Amino acid sequence: MGARKAIVIGAGFSGLASAAVMAQKGYHVTLLEKNSAPGGRARSFTKDGFKFDMGPSWYWMPEIMEQFFNRFSRTTADLFELRRLDPSYQVIFDKENTAIIPADYNDLKAFFESREAGSADKLDQFLAEAQQKYETGMGKFVNKPCLSIMEFVTLEVMKSAFKLDLLSSFSKHVRKYFKSEELLQLLEFPILFLGALPKDIPALYSMMNYADMKLGTWYPMGGFGKLVDAMVTIAQDTGVTIELNTNVETFEIDKGKIRAVHTSRGTFEADVVISSADYHFTEQKLLERKDRTYSPKYWEKRTMAPSCLIYYLGVNKKISRLQHHNLFFEENFAAHARAIYTKPDWPTKPLYYVCCPSKTDPSVAPEGMENLFILIPVAPGLQDTTEIRQRYFKEIMQRLEEYCGENIEQHVISYTDYAASNFIADYNAFKGNAYGLANTWSQTAVLKPSIKSSKVKNLYYTGQLTVPGPGVPPAIISGQLVADCIIKKQKKVV
Repeated sequence: MGARKAIVIGAGFSGLASAAVMAQKGYHVTLLEKNSAPGGRARSFTKDGFKFDMGPSWYWMPEIMEQFFNRFSRTTADLFELRRLDPSYQVIFDKENTAIIPADYNDLKAFFESREAGSADKLDQFLAEAQQKYETGMGKFVNKPCLSIMEFVTLEVMKSAFKLDLLSSFSKHVRKYFKSEELLQLLEFPILFLGALPKDIPALYSMMNYADMKLGTWYPMGGFGKLVDAMVTIAQDTGVTIELNTNVETFEIDKGKIRAVHTSRGTFEADVVISSADYHFTEQKLLERKDRTYSPKYWEKRTMAPSCLIYYLGVNKKISRLQHHNLFFEENFAAHARAIYTKPDWPTKPLYYVCCPSKTDPSVAPEGMENLFILIPVAPGLQDTTEIRQRYFKEIMQRLEEYCGENIEQHVISYTDYAASNFIADYNAFKGNAYGLANTWSQTAVLKPSIKSSKVKNLYYTGQLTVPGPGVPPAIISGQLVADCIIKKQKKVV
């Protein structure tokens, strides 16, 4: 009898991670990817001499990636150069008020003290608690498959849970330490990556501040595509076959199991299937109703993290006032947040983010030029048009030029935009989501869509719509978690 056959759908971070682990454990793994390149939302493209990362640009929690490569007797340094950014990023509150966030912790404390008397000591206390949450959460909780609440009913886990501050909101928690509105905005911004307002996110996630301010903001030289390349190398070295331009069309199910996966490029037999494609798409579009775990009504009630409107720009000059990461908070946050979370609509005067990786990495732009990635968070499910994209481009260019004190738009020599309809076309993204499910109280751990189908015995899910949640490190963890769960189950059967 030959090796068991595993089919993995989707070559994003979670799919690459699960494929590599399955192959390492002896499975014959075929990874099916609908697009022409691996990487999922972390793909990159080259245009007009510029190399653009399409999605992730913040490299946090570097130990998660390191631990993944260590499973295969490799290190990050074997595969690409990782550089810590200093300053980590800057936050623009208005044209004359920019907070440049240093990497050095003592310098950071001095910055906090300059904004609010006594806040340096408060920061020590806040981050000490955040570190405890980080170490507890990442050490005892994040690798649980969350197939049953009983996974958490042990004395050790229950004792640890008290340290996680699950019942308080992040918004209330951070205000126990700080009063300055600027410091509060600074501390709350990482929570926006989790897809909900700080008042709706558990205080547990102050661990994101520890990841930011103590573990640091990093950058893989050459761009995030280097991390994708490294994971592809690991997958192929373990024996994974990657089939690009291969669109999954249907499953052949017999006696409650997928026996084969039918694609645009032929049929692939399967003993087990892992979908790292959009969970909603796999379940609602590839499965018949009788084989689905969840109903359409269930999915409609999920709270999604935002989608986004993105501009990839090549500029034929240097822009002196930008850092690598730039957060523009000069407009009203509450109004923008309402347009995302309360009354979904295209925002008026949105907050936005500019990544300028050419400040760190000369390889991503021609000499003397800048590479800009501009992102506006927007509500999922909105209809985007060329007119809407152009209107926001003009507005952001005007605001960016006002802050930088120089003309930028007329120096744009490469332009590409990307929004919800692109997320749907490229990733079958539910409601055009960019990040997945929001990490709210009602969508945490066992309350997220399960990694295992309740109807199809050999179908599993990984990625941003299941545990542990959205983001690059969680996606890599998710892929390993699912593979380990399957392997553990198989050992029990044998």
